[in-house]
Amino acid sequence: MKDQKLSLMDLLHVCFKETKETEMSSLEKVLFIFDGLDEYRFPLDFQYTERVCDVTESASVHVLLINLIKGNLLPSALIWITSRPAAADQIPSECVHRVTEVRGFNDPQKEEYFRKRISDQSLANNIITHLKSLRSLYIMCHIPVFCWISATVLERMLDEAESGEMPKTLTQMYTHFLIIQTNIIREKYSKKQESDEEMLLKLGQLSFQQLMKGNLIFYEEDLRECGIDVREAAVYSGVCTQIFREEIGLHQSKVYCFVHLSIQEHLAALYVHLTFMKEKRNVLEQSRVFKTISDVHKSAVDQALKSQTGHLDLFLRFILGLSLESNQKLLHALVTHTGSISQTGERNTVQYIKEKIGDTPTEKSINLFHCLNELGDNSLVEEIQRYLKSGTQSELSSSQWSALVFVLLTSAEDLEEFDLSKYISTDKIRDEILVKVMPVIAASRKAIIRCDAIQHSGWRALDSVLSSETSNLRELHLTVDTLDLSGSKLGDSGVKRLSALLENPQCKVQNLKLRGCGVSGKGCAALTSALRSNPSHLRELNLSQNNLGDSGVKCLSAELENPHCKLEILRLRDCGVSDEGCAALTSALRSNPSHLRELDLSFNKLGDSGVKCLSAVLENPHCKLEILKLYRCVSDERYAALTSALRSNPSHLRQLNLSDNNLGDSGVKCLSAGLENPHCKLEILKLWSCGVSDEGCAALTSALGSNPSHLRQLDLSQNNLGDSGVKCLSAGLENPHCKLEILWLYGCGVSDEGCAALASALRSNPSHLRELYLYGNKIGDSGRKCLSALKKDEHYKLQTLGFEETTPISAPSRTTCDPWTKFPQSQ
Repeated sequence: MKDQKLSLMDLLHVCFKETKETEMSSLEKVLFIFDGLDEYRFPLDFQYTERVCDVTESASVHVLLINLIKGNLLPSALIWITSRPAAADQIPSECVHRVTEVRGFNDPQKEEYFRKRISDQSLANNIITHLKSLRSLYIMCHIPVFCWISATVLERMLDEAESGEMPKTLTQMYTHFLIIQTNIIREKYSKKQESDEEMLLKLGQLSFQQLMKGNLIFYEEDLRECGIDVREAAVYSGVCTQIFREEIGLHQSKVYCFVHLSIQEHLAALYVHLTFMKEKRNVLEQSRVFKTISDVHKSAVDQALKSQTGHLDLFLRFILGLSLESNQKLLHALVTHTGSISQTGERNTVQYIKEKIGDTPTEKSINLFHCLNELGDNSLVEEIQRYLKSGTQSELSSSQWSALVFVLLTSAEDLEEFDLSKYISTDKIRDEILVKVMPVIAASRKAIIRCDAIQHSGWRALDSVLSSETSNLRELHLTVDTLDLSGSKLGDSGVKRLSALLENPQCKVQNLKLRGCGVSGKGCAALTSALRSNPSHLRELNLSQNNLGDSGVKCLSAELENPHCKLEILRLRDCGVSDEGCAALTSALRSNPSHLRELDLSFNKLGDSGVKCLSAVLENPHCKLEILKLYRCVSDERYAALTSALRSNPSHLRQLNLSDNNLGDSGVKCLSAGLENPHCKLEILKLWSCGVSDEGCAALTSALGSNPSHLRQLDLSQNNLGDSGVKCLSAGLENPHCKLEILWLYGCGVSDEGCAALASALRSNPSHLRELYLYGNKIGDSGRKCLSALKKDEHYKLQTLGFEETTPISAPSRTTCDPWTKFPQSQ
């Protein structure tokens, strides 16, 4: 049937003959149960599988299954799926409405199992005591099948007083179990034609080949490929009832499986080990030559780490454990060719695993620690245990962080609370450390994180824990100075999840950066709601380059009116804000004007009414705005209201950016009138590409002469000042009260003549100017020499001097608002 094409109706009729008389309308109420989706042998390709919506349309079985799960076929039907995580994780989240995780035994249930399974309570207590003394084995007891295997092995060894060491590792436990089952086979079927070794090798080959394919169910052709005929399979399933099973499938066809995946993994590892010892052949990588079993181990480690589902984790633990001398002695009871790893080879393998631990995500590195345990090396874990006992903090390597996570996760104590600051000072916490410890956070009921900054990878890891239905985390105390997710593809859904965290009173974020995150008005509404619930911590918010529109800004403005809102910096660059949104924003600032210190509305089309509203706010004596950025959003008709406001309330504004607005000379003249006000404390003025000529420059210079003591930075780049304008400016620089420290004159038409005027001014007033940028001007040798001489002279403060013959002007950046990306930027 796997190669046939049939419709969903035909498939139902084949599987359930009683449905032949069923009407289509009845199928809308049907419940489909797919038990063991992980045993399905076809790829679960939900992205590229063809769409089928008609129950009478023919398609292959795997196409029908995927369309049924996606709801394309019988959208009203109910579907119940049981599966191991590897297959379940491939189902798109939008197709899943409820998840139930069967977690296995908790600690009390483990003990309950052994006391019920073993009638002799004294023996049961001894078994429980032995398993509890070996943390790696006791953790595995959450799997009921492992409890059964452990009970089978330990009951026999303790009850019959068998000689030999009690199993202490996973490999030893499964090898003892295999020996017990093989002995049972000998007793039941003494006339079998082949040796135990031949039987185990065939079953091992089957286990290995199907494990690599991710198959848990086998067909007759799979058996024949490994030299097992149907009669042998019947014998195996009849005799090896605790290892191998024969089951009846559709139309009385036979399928085969191992009792549990872990038994298949153990046999697969045994096959790889024995094949190398007998034939010096590594079945993991046929194309390469492997001289030692240590080489085989390294290739097994590499393949296990490449697995996205972890389906080779136990296999890796087994293949490493089987090479130890103690396990080789056990194998002598089953096979003739064993062979153990040399001490040098063992050291090489251990070192290779330790190196991988440092380079591997924590989730995968946990299994590598179990691998080291199988090899009898616990040095990394013991090192961390000593560190924890010391009570001191020291800088941990990546491997040591992984070891710390392993120790905490495998501790016998429940993880009620995890405080990261116990292990590292808050100023040293980085995203990579947060990602490392995330499994511990997920396993804890309460987590406390205090740090300076969290960025993309740290938030993704934290978000995965917060949104996970299997996480134990119930309480998160997050205190972070800067949460910077700029440029990430959060979208509205991601911002909604973030907002759920931000509204928690235990969440204290001071600086939230969401520049270019694909947030719309809906996402902004969710964020605003969160800030309304928990308003007192956020000091800086950057939502630039998101399509918030007026609706989003209106939501945000409503929160800014909240007297508990302490926001000091708001960046809304390129957010699709018009005069309507600007009106809402300025209304909020009038209601609560005392906190906001910086506002960036660059690259928005504010309109006449928007600028007038903003100007009205600036006139408010309670307005404490110190930094205002209006790059490319004010036209020549609107600057008059703005400059009038600056004249009315000049004492707070420290930085003004009006770059790439068509102010022209008339606009600069109005602005200059404001700068002449002795109450004006402006320190940074940016007028890049504002259509200013020498006439406007003269007005600006005059203003600086009247009130020269505050301005520290001036950017007049990309204005046609020419040498005459620079000469006017130079006259201002000669004023002994002029405190200008940085001057940008990119692309201003300056020649040697202008440079001479600048040099003369700096010689007259040498004490302040530190940086002078003249890129993009046609300056000859004489101009360069006269200014360079000032830089070399220790009596002058000039430290940075930038020249360039001709420099192409790049397009303005909506991120930096500065067009000179290859040169020092005017921030």
